Amino acid sequence: MKAFLDFEAPVAELEGKIAELRALAQGDASMSIADEVKSLEKKASKNLADIYAALEPWQKSQVARHPERPHALDYIRTLITDFVPLAGDRKFAEDEAIVGGLGRFRGRACVVIGQEKGNDTQSRLRHNWGMAKPEGYRKAVRLMEMADRFGIPVITLVDTSGAYPGVDAEERGQAEAIARSTDCCLSLGVPLISLVIGEGGSGGAIAIATGNSVLMLEHAIYSVISPEGAASILWRDAGRAKDAAAALKITAQDLKKLGVIDEIVPEPLGGAHRNPEAAIAAGGDAIARALQALEGVSPEVLRTQRREKFLGIGRGL
Repeated sequence: MKAFLDFEAPVAELEGKIAELRALAQGDASMSIADEVKSLEKKASKNLADIYAALEPWQKSQVARHPERPHALDYIRTLITDFVPLAGDRKFAEDEAIVGGLGRFRGRACVVIGQEKGNDTQSRLRHNWGMAKPEGYRKAVRLMEMADRFGIPVITLVDTSGAYPGVDAEERGQAEAIARSTDCCLSLGVPLISLVIGEGGSGGAIAIATGNSVLMLEHAIYSVISPEGAASILWRDAGRAKDAAAALKITAQDLKKLGVIDEIVPEPLGGAHRNPEAAIAAGGDAIARALQALEGVSPEVLRTQRREKFLGIGRGL
């Protein structure tokens, strides 16, 4: 059964009526419902298009967090062939909030790193809802350095509400691990393509997203802090998350105008959760275009381009 968001209520009602008609028709073979179902489906599709054409930032936050939205492992399973997962940071432990390894993207060797939220209770607990601890970022650094050593590009899939804020993470140097991961991104002599597939939360996201090309799905979000967190700090009221979301400029459309991201990847009508296969394919096409644009570029130019890209964000505003 589909999980509808609050603002999708008109569509949920229409799709409920369609389901009822089909259930009635199954019990009565003489019942003709084709025309009525077609009319309702057309109306539902139009309502969905109208709703998603005018989403507010807070509504986009809800779409970006939808539990049925495809996650990093879904992209890896679909886009990466001959994938060999690699585990551990060689310093402390394995952190399953960040998954990564070697594989081939459309025939080309690559290292892929992704933040994985999980898709049910058991997997969410195992992956800690995509919130990495220091060992997760140190694993990412290990994989990026390996890619640099062998001259193969890095693809990162960003989807986290932020780095894990627990005491144990702070004790093991969370801020230092994030800073070193960001620095590693900037120093790579190979192409680094980042795709924000859901939430891009604070330093937890930027640690693996400081790329030559930063792509973002149409209804994803990317921000220095969550709307709820910003509302709690600014107004001491997490209930004002809607106001915070509008002020933070967290949507792909706002961030493209500000020069924070390079390309918006279109999602299927109604969001990636309604057609994961199409969303993943569109993301793959965008990654392929970005890699093609960097084909043959020297390590020095890649480093300079990446550095200037991020130094230039906000200049002249």
